[in-house]
Amino acid sequence: MQLDKQSVKQLNSLALAYMGDAIYEVHVRDHLIRNGGVKPQQLHRSAIRYVAATAQAVVIKRWLEEELLTEEEVGVVRRGRNAKSYTVPKNTDVMTYRYSTAFEALLGFHYLSGNVERLEELIDLAISNTMDRS
Repeated sequence: MQLDKQSVKQLNSLALAYMGDAIYEVHVRDHLIRNGGVKPQQLHRSAIRYVAATAQAVVIKRWLEEELLTEEEVGVVRRGRNAKSYTVPKNTDVMTYRYSTAFEALLGFHYLSGNVERLEELIDLAISNTMDRS
């Protein structure tokens, strides 16, 4: 579903992150299955390596440090990072969770804006960055 850019910019960052989380999960699952994953338990364990808050936080911090994002994307990341969530997973600290939310918000922003090429570029880069760390 593509929204006009102004509508997407006005969405709550947590709504963007909600969508980004789902999109990234699908892409990670697709990647794992296409690369030989067949056993559900194995797939689940492998997927966690990519979708865990700590992995997402590492990826987004790396992108910020390497200045791989546009000014607009940095703004989306900043909004996502500063979004006030009233829950934090028990297995991570608040800052890691905030950066993870920023990562997901960026993906949700591109998905809802219809920026498919950039979305896929970032997802491929995130998967590659996570594989490099393993």
